Amino acid sequence: MPIALVGLPGSGKTTVGRQLARRLQLPFLDSDQRIEERLGCTIREFFAREGEDAFRDVEQTVIDELTQGGPCVLSTGGGAVLRPVNRRHLRERTTVFYLRSAPEDVFRRVRHDRNRPLLQVDDPLQRLRDLYAVRDPLYRETAHFVIETGRPSVATLVNMIAMQLELDGRRPAEPVGSAAPSLH
Repeated sequence: MPIALVGLPGSGKTTVGRQLARRLQLPFLDSDQRIEERLGCTIREFFAREGEDAFRDVEQTVIDELTQGGPCVLSTGGGAVLRPVNRRHLRERTTVFYLRSAPEDVFRRVRHDRNRPLLQVDDPLQRLRDLYAVRDPLYRETAHFVIETGRPSVATLVNMIAMQLELDGRRPAEPVGSAAPSLH
């Protein structure tokens, strides 16, 4: 079963996801990267040209496809939870971790990033606060586990997720590609 990461833009989904995938010896998939491959342009360009609804349509198709695959670590876009069908697919088909970050923490991380279309506004911190107010309940509804990102390092966050998977019995005992012990 895939492991999916949800959270605000800039909460660490891609960074933590890559490290978690390496740790668990699983493929890493980024829904935004898949969307850009499909569109043939950046999300920012598509967003500006076609609007948010058209983007969310493509995102919904990609989330549907990626949640039906085998074991992997999937990083989702910050707004993937806005559509009920995406929340349902993530919740039913994957193990979801919400990387919960305060808007102020996210702002410190992404304030110089010009590739986040929703944050290209006069007051990006207020925009993050508004996004958080709308999306936090949706992330919580979707998630099996909430990980407070706060100040821990990426390695610490990866360890927290790996331990939670182990405790919950959702993590394979043997890394992918290694021989399972014989029961005979």
